[in-house]
Amino acid sequence: MQLHRHLLKRVKKTALLTVASAIAALAPAAAHAAYPEQPIKMIVAYGAGGGTDVIARVIARYIEKHLGNDAKIVVHNRAGAGGGIGFTELANAPPDGYTIGFINTPNVLTIPIERKSNFSWQKYDLLGNVVDDPGNFSVHADSPIKTLADLVAYARANPEKVTVGTTGIGSDDHLAMLMFQRASGVKMTHVPFKGAAEVHQGIASKQITVAAMNIGEALQYAKGGTPLRNLGQMSKARTTLAPGLATFKEQGFDIVLASLRGLAAPKGLPPAIREQLVKAVERAINDPQFQAQAASYFAPLRYLPPAQYEAELRDAESGFQQLWKELPWSEK
Repeated sequence: MQLHRHLLKRVKKTALLTVASAIAALAPAAAHAAYPEQPIKMIVAYGAGGGTDVIARVIARYIEKHLGNDAKIVVHNRAGAGGGIGFTELANAPPDGYTIGFINTPNVLTIPIERKSNFSWQKYDLLGNVVDDPGNFSVHADSPIKTLADLVAYARANPEKVTVGTTGIGSDDHLAMLMFQRASGVKMTHVPFKGAAEVHQGIASKQITVAAMNIGEALQYAKGGTPLRNLGQMSKARTTLAPGLATFKEQGFDIVLASLRGLAAPKGLPPAIREQLVKAVERAINDPQFQAQAASYFAPLRYLPPAQYEAELRDAESGFQQLWKELPWSEK
């Protein structure tokens, strides 16, 4: 009888140890589920102060809010090669949820068409598009050029002396310049910069004749005190951002071009983490406080969930492949 009690105690003790071991084994899994456990890097492929950088720093705070778990996002600027440096770093990062970043059209689509690249839009897990900013030409307020017709006349009178600043070869700004040259028959000189902030500095200091920059960015710089005159927006119809500014089409130039700025991560995120990020991005964009801040920076929001964002990129890529055949934009 005493032996029986002793054996019963040993069995109970063994069972308790087994349960304790099982709980201990589950603890790391439970801790791992509390994503994010460390700061998240957000890559911006352009310099500080540009349109992408500004909206990245604003939306980062709201993604943190909607991720929860004391999430911390740190913006890293990786400017150069028309965005190629930052896009490559994002594509090659570990797909663990601790590196996300902005991808910008058309650059993320046009660079791989133009030259061999270590990235393509298919190498990302798409998290959602944030901004859709139409193109625009701006001149310094002191410039005698007041309309696109004036620009054409000035360029004809000064062949190749009209300098156009853009965010790089193959950017929407560069393509807009090429399309405008083809439509008008004039010849201008391309001046590529690392980002919109540098283009802004170029036009503010009168180092360039024309700044090819998105309308939202131009309005933001004008609000900041830069004396700019916008010549036209490259949207199908006048935007609510600039209802008084005529489109290129209204002025006789059928050019429609914009920059999508969306969030992505390296391909292969764990499904649960991907779902968390997608939901946090959607909630951030729909957050009334974020929308108010974005409006104050003249950022035209256009949320596209991953599936719609993918369809948009696929269609745009096809269009740019055709454009490459008709109007190669490489300057090599």
